[in-house]
Amino acid sequence: MISLKRTPLYEEYKQLGAKMIDFGGWELPVQFSSIMHEHEVTRTKTSLFDVSHMGEITVIGEDSLAFLQKLVTNDVAKLTPNKVQYSLMCNEYGGIIDDFLIYMIDVHHYMLVVNAANLEKDLAWLKKHTESFTQLSIRDDSASFALLALQGPEAEKVLQRITNEKIAEINAFTFRQHVYFPDIHAEALVSRTGYTGEDGFEIYLNAEKSRLLWNLLLKAGKDVGIEPAGLGARDTLRFEAGLPLYGQELTESISPIEAGLRFAVKVQKDTNFIGKEIIRSEIENGPKRKMVGIEMMDKGIPRTGYKLIGENGNIIGAVTSGTYSPTLKKNIGLALVNTPFSEIGNTIWVQVRKRKLKAKIVSTPFYRRAK
Repeated sequence: MISLKRTPLYEEYKQLGAKMIDFGGWELPVQFSSIMHEHEVTRTKTSLFDVSHMGEITVIGEDSLAFLQKLVTNDVAKLTPNKVQYSLMCNEYGGIIDDFLIYMIDVHHYMLVVNAANLEKDLAWLKKHTESFTQLSIRDDSASFALLALQGPEAEKVLQRITNEKIAEINAFTFRQHVYFPDIHAEALVSRTGYTGEDGFEIYLNAEKSRLLWNLLLKAGKDVGIEPAGLGARDTLRFEAGLPLYGQELTESISPIEAGLRFAVKVQKDTNFIGKEIIRSEIENGPKRKMVGIEMMDKGIPRTGYKLIGENGNIIGAVTSGTYSPTLKKNIGLALVNTPFSEIGNTIWVQVRKRKLKAKIVSTPFYRRAK
């Protein structure tokens, strides 16, 4: 039997009675109370997630910028220290190897925060393309970090209570290094980022201090209703916000343009990043498939892999993710469909075993928080 990896917070989960699952080789909490409740708490109050399974890759050296410009789709040259950028890494056919955040720690120093299931694949791909870059070091620092995500409308208030740093000055997609938490004698890198569609922060700190910070945050937010949340709510939250999940909306056979991630592709940058010409052609000529939102008109949830049927009776695509939306109180899905059938308002059918359930194509994101 293969033993599952655990984050430093595993003992905290056990004490809280979390329901655990195997998530890509990690033993992680899918829920503490219920997915619906944790979802609602995140939208209306604030939740605390442990996402320490994510991978952290350090890219450092005088060639680090040139190297990343060749490997990723976004323009890393636009970053300045203490800024964060969402980007993609593609293969030579324009398929997505992974999506991740790039943190510019300093000049010639970057941190890539990658999907846990893709860590080894990403490291191998990065190292495969180092041959022409001599002033470069790539290091897997994942084991050194714990990563907590504090998400929801009360997140800033809760975080401010445990530090003297001015948290309000950390803007979206920026971060501050060496944020000090005096009660636990620890410091962390804090970014205003997240995967829920809500305001929030992601906190990177020494793994040995993570249990102390976890409990400190839960105590600091008790009066505003903070609760721990698991992977189940994280998935429904990201889904409502239209945020893609690798392995479902993103794969090596789906391009950034098909996935609706044109904003993260900068074909005008000087470097010929891997997959650029195929992606440029898709931009100029239009993709053959598009990621769309679907809303069920008949009763039923559109599950991953369910085929979509057009009015002509032909298969026109497939569901990538689907769920009941706790916020909208509707059954919704994300789907990759042939472009001619992707117009908002179009009626389609979802093949559920021997039944065809009526649905319509809708705009995404399904949920957008009030500013």
